Amino acid sequence: MIVNIDKLNKDLKEILSNQRYLHSVGVMNMCEKLAHIYDVNVDKLKAIGLMHDMAKELSNEDKLKYIRENNIYCTDIEKKIVDILHGKIAADMCKKRYAFDDEMCTAISIHTTGKENMTMLQKILFIADKIEETRKYDGIEELRKLAFNNIDKAIIKNIDETLVINIRKENLILEESIKTRNYLLLTSEI
Repeated sequence: MIVNIDKLNKDLKEILSNQRYLHSVGVMNMCEKLAHIYDVNVDKLKAIGLMHDMAKELSNEDKLKYIRENNIYCTDIEKKIVDILHGKIAADMCKKRYAFDDEMCTAISIHTTGKENMTMLQKILFIADKIEETRKYDGIEELRKLAFNNIDKAIIKNIDETLVINIRKENLILEESIKTRNYLLLTSEI
């Protein structure tokens, strides 16, 4: 697969707000940095980093319509947390429009929740989305350092913090995030 970052960049600029576009460029840049640390295909990571949120700004109605019209499976909880569907929609769009391979599409699809047995490419997109340069929140510097030293620890830490926030807010919690956390705790050398 040949990735034309200039074309992806041009297409993305046309569909996203400036703030979301800058976030996507930040994720692409962080993916590139992490790709060198973990020896993963830089071009693939730059492409998925840039395009991971291409469906983020669709309205909830349009997200649900896209899911229905394209026969994309989603759980009852995902139907309640409609915004979470942007990953699955972006993955489908990238496969159809740009011929992204299955690993790339899976990475985009699960970039907010993670999944059991992620590839390194998928782990990098997951954590790059949380630590890219435009993100500002308590503890981000520590998480950034951790991502460059032990990506599994960084993912677990991020999921832990997200779970605590969602529990405090009495939000629904996606099972996939808990499975991701447990899988990493069982299989990683932490």
